[in-house]
Amino acid sequence: MFPLSPILSPKGQGGGLRILTHVLALSPLAVLAWDFARGDLGANPIREVQFRTGKYTLVLLVLTLSCTPLSMLPGLKWVARFRRSLGLYAFAYAGLHFLNFIGLDYGFNLRLLREDIFEKRYAFVGLAAFLSLLPLAVTSGSGWARRLGKKREQLHRLIYLAAILTIVHFAWQDKAKTVEPLVYGGVVAGLLLVRVVGWVRRAARGTGSQTSSKEP
Repeated sequence: MFPLSPILSPKGQGGGLRILTHVLALSPLAVLAWDFARGDLGANPIREVQFRTGKYTLVLLVLTLSCTPLSMLPGLKWVARFRRSLGLYAFAYAGLHFLNFIGLDYGFNLRLLREDIFEKRYAFVGLAAFLSLLPLAVTSGSGWARRLGKKREQLHRLIYLAAILTIVHFAWQDKAKTVEPLVYGGVVAGLLLVRVVGWVRRAARGTGSQTSSKEP
């Protein structure tokens, strides 16, 4: 039997599991490129590319948000190390989604883009979601972590806003699908609830320690 412990254990996490993360994150792009080259994207390739890249973005956002709650479980603290990679992949797919929209779909026609973004609510919300992810991608490096300190953690809470906006964008763009956006929304709401409880407990501990330090 193949020994999984060197890959899945905390000591082996930096090797096999990290490689597996990159492979799984890039696989949808490889499949998309293969289907594009073979002409297997259906009657409307631009719409299919738009749908797939948006779906991949949402899935990766949910996986990114799952890292911290999972790392709170016994023996899974190492999962948090994959949050940055998954988040950057989510931004990369969001970038492809955005480029497909403004390039292949609208031919970089800025006048038409401006009109439709403000007329179509799903387009406006999608743009807002992408702009919410932009500062997170820019400040994801260790250099920005040193510059911003604790403010970086507060800034990166925008990922919850980005996830919510992405779900709304998905629901409004494809009204035929009602259950799937609700499922994603429920998962994100649950993950946000876990984080809010953690923030409240941390704030309570901080207040308690400050109060005790002031006592004679």
